[in-house]
Amino acid sequence: MRHAHRLVNALHPAEVAALLESLPAAKREVVWGFIDPEIEGEVLVELNDQQRTDRIDGMDAEELVTLAEGMEVDDLAELFNDLPEEVTQRVLHSMDMQDRERLNAMLAYPDGSAGSLMNVDTVTVRADATLEVVLRYLRMRGELPERTDRLFVVNRHDRYLGALDITRLLISDPELTVAEMLDASAEGIAPETPAYEVARIFQAHDLVSAAVVNHEGRLLGRITVDDVVDVIREQADHSVKSLANLQDEEDLFSGVMSSARRRAVWLGINLLTAFLASSIVGLFSHTIERVVALAVLMPIVASMGGIAGTQTVTLIVRGLALGQISWDNARWLLFKEVSVALLNGLLWATVVGIYAYVFFHTALIAAIIFMAMMSNLLAAALVGVVVPLILKRMRVDPALASGVILTTFTDCIGFASLLGLATLFLR
Repeated sequence: MRHAHRLVNALHPAEVAALLESLPAAKREVVWGFIDPEIEGEVLVELNDQQRTDRIDGMDAEELVTLAEGMEVDDLAELFNDLPEEVTQRVLHSMDMQDRERLNAMLAYPDGSAGSLMNVDTVTVRADATLEVVLRYLRMRGELPERTDRLFVVNRHDRYLGALDITRLLISDPELTVAEMLDASAEGIAPETPAYEVARIFQAHDLVSAAVVNHEGRLLGRITVDDVVDVIREQADHSVKSLANLQDEEDLFSGVMSSARRRAVWLGINLLTAFLASSIVGLFSHTIERVVALAVLMPIVASMGGIAGTQTVTLIVRGLALGQISWDNARWLLFKEVSVALLNGLLWATVVGIYAYVFFHTALIAAIIFMAMMSNLLAAALVGVVVPLILKRMRVDPALASGVILTTFTDCIGFASLLGLATLFLR
């Protein structure tokens, strides 16, 4: 037991959190018991939302107050809204005025915004100071905030002017002024900027840190790359789970009932769409009874349309997440995807048509399956581009809802086109 205690506490808090998320519930309790109280708060911050909530619910008020009082302000801000009101009030009363103001500044912005990611612990300098004065000031401070790769330059009213790279500070002539060395192109990020846009900015400019600046130009704080990495990881996790209509808080090792309850909603929605497709097939039951070959060919048409549509939806949803797609370039994308569907449709519809002719010895059935596949692949491309864009405009998550809508369309159009054409021509 003592050896296990040492092993757990030798890990970084993020590694401990990953370990907890990789264990069934009973073993999580055992591992949590090994964690030193000094790092419990840091581990809680790293846990996913569901596990964090469960863990907080299982702790009494005294434990939570002790845990919160020992945390850094930026870590506490991430945890604060999950704590019971009784605990938050006691923690606020125990904080000094400066830390309380810092915490309130970080809590003033909604989750998923640049303001919620920022840390108010910044190092600022004036533009008229010399580099030698700045170096003396840094030595007097004795330490710098973690991941400080640049100092932020402000005027006497805290208006942001630009950034001074630590590297340039160290290797440049100390007689030069900050104004001569600052990077005025290092623009600040508005606190209302969505987190995914912050991630895109960091990626595009290879940033380690960036200033957060309000609409008046005043410096509020900074965002560092470690917080952006968390955003990117959450986005990737969200995208993967959305493809299967799973919620973000879905826990791999959660209980049977809770997992079943979360998944039941989307299974029910999928069942309704299946009933819709089934009802379309039912409309043409007399045609299927007369031409048994149609029952054999129906799954091929629906499946090919579904796969083609999924390919298109995946690309469009990814492009939307990366900010690469808007209504301005949607027309070109629609033309491109329809063209791709046309080429692939000609190829694979011909293959399936030949298959149908070889097995059923009827040119008319081969022609019908060819036309039905072409129709469904073109419809899949159209739906795959347009539906995510419309959902985005409606502020509905396209990653979560596009798949269900796509499946409904491709199944219904595939069955309707095949059976409808058969009803018209196979008399």
